[in-house]
Amino acid sequence: MQNHAYSRLGSFGGGAAVPSPPGKRASVKGGGPARTGAGVSAGWAGGAARRAARVVLAALLRRQAVFLFAPLLYVAAMLLYMGSISLDSVPRIISRPAPGSMYRSPQLYARLRADMDADNATDALATVWRHAYKGGVWRPCISNNTNGLPESNGYIYVEANGGLNQQRTSICNAVAVAGFLNATLVIPNFHYHSIWRDPSKFSDIYDEDHFIQHLKNDVRVVDKVPEFIMERFGHNLSNVFNFKIKAWSSIQFYEDVVLPKLIEERLIRISPFANRLSFDAPPAVQRLRCLANFEALKFSKPITSLSDTLVSRMREKSAENNGKYVAVHLRFEEKELDAARERGWRGKFTRPGRIIRPGAIRMNGKCPLTPLEVGLMLRGMGFSNNTAIYLASGRIYKAEKNMAPLLEMFPLLQTKETLASDEELAPFKNFSSRMAAIDYSVCVHSEVFVTTQGGNFPHFLIGHRRYLYGGHAKTIKPDKRRLAILFDSPRIGWKALKRQLVNMRVHSDAKGIEIKRANESVYTFPCPDCMCRSNKSEHSKSIQAR
Repeated sequence: MQNHAYSRLGSFGGGAAVPSPPGKRASVKGGGPARTGAGVSAGWAGGAARRAARVVLAALLRRQAVFLFAPLLYVAAMLLYMGSISLDSVPRIISRPAPGSMYRSPQLYARLRADMDADNATDALATVWRHAYKGGVWRPCISNNTNGLPESNGYIYVEANGGLNQQRTSICNAVAVAGFLNATLVIPNFHYHSIWRDPSKFSDIYDEDHFIQHLKNDVRVVDKVPEFIMERFGHNLSNVFNFKIKAWSSIQFYEDVVLPKLIEERLIRISPFANRLSFDAPPAVQRLRCLANFEALKFSKPITSLSDTLVSRMREKSAENNGKYVAVHLRFEEKELDAARERGWRGKFTRPGRIIRPGAIRMNGKCPLTPLEVGLMLRGMGFSNNTAIYLASGRIYKAEKNMAPLLEMFPLLQTKETLASDEELAPFKNFSSRMAAIDYSVCVHSEVFVTTQGGNFPHFLIGHRRYLYGGHAKTIKPDKRRLAILFDSPRIGWKALKRQLVNMRVHSDAKGIEIKRANESVYTFPCPDCMCRSNKSEHSKSIQAR
């Protein structure tokens, strides 16, 4: 019986195992052809390869887990392949900053300055406000109480904290609360703050007599708590019950919670008081806010006297433009002030883990405009280089360097320091709130007010200008997101830039008259709570009467 060698793998086709035929020795003497040495070697090599493949395949089939390593083998092969390719042949991905994220305004100014200087044909001051009297205008219409006041429910003492205009918010809200609760208001105490470092009292900034007299038919106001009341508390205000009221509380809260305690104690304190009354309130409360802010609060005589002088000097310097000038509120102050704010705000902006992205902040319009950008914007909006500019600001950061481009574009630029002598400014110089009051007064009377950053100063000023100028703010409030992109455009020409900026100016004109909406301040939007609509003829008569 012959032994046959059987394949242990079977056929690749998956059929039954087929026995290999028995090998036959080739005979030289036989009838078949003899194999050469090369043929024998090739046949042996082919058979060896087949046998090796079969052994490997058999091993893989026995251990299928080996296939788990296939991805690793693939990655290794790709790494070997990539290592053999020159990096010069791989395309590079270039990361470009997002439009508006870079501060390239100096380069833009250098490139466009010649065209800007050559374009001095138009003057925006003559045509800046086109929408002021469309659809009728508004006039102040705060009614006065003529019915007399009932007996007071007690005394309210508040502490007004913050800077000039935050304190103004506290004063006006205190008048509204006291009037609504039929209480007597004690002249607010100004809280000394480590940031503002201004020890000024109410009478240093406002005309106290005018304030008391103008409110006498609506709210009782006294300069101090009477002695017979203070005796109950040992002549010590710290013994008086102090309400800690949440921000933006409703007037109903004061009636439900504060009034019973007021009647019981006859004297209460509310400290701090800034932003402790909601924007929205009944008409009676809004009327008192309007009366306090637009009529009763008048700056003290020293401040008013110097402010009137500076306004007259600005009008003299803008004689070529019929006494019209532009006022700009610039927030580009010294780093020391930022550091002081950081200390006062308890690390709000530098707390661990907080990531500040300057590019994103700039793109979102949150960065203050630099003096150079203010100049570029105003020249692009059509204001010629003979326009008189009043700059309201604190100490400018690196003033000599940063103010140079703005002075090149507007050589008639003035500040309170350049308009007034050292002797005239001496009584106010070390008092930030008094200095801010001077800026406020000069800005109120400008033909154009330009705000470059948010804050209480422009919010109050815009509302005050609306109250004085028929409901129109006469204010340019630029779209700083759009400005960031325009000033970061490497190929934009002067004509294209000017076209965009003039459109921005026109938009501010169209938005000059706005009606107060829910959750907006009556101090910024006095229509319709403090003002009534009138026609053009009535407005003309009121102007002639002035």
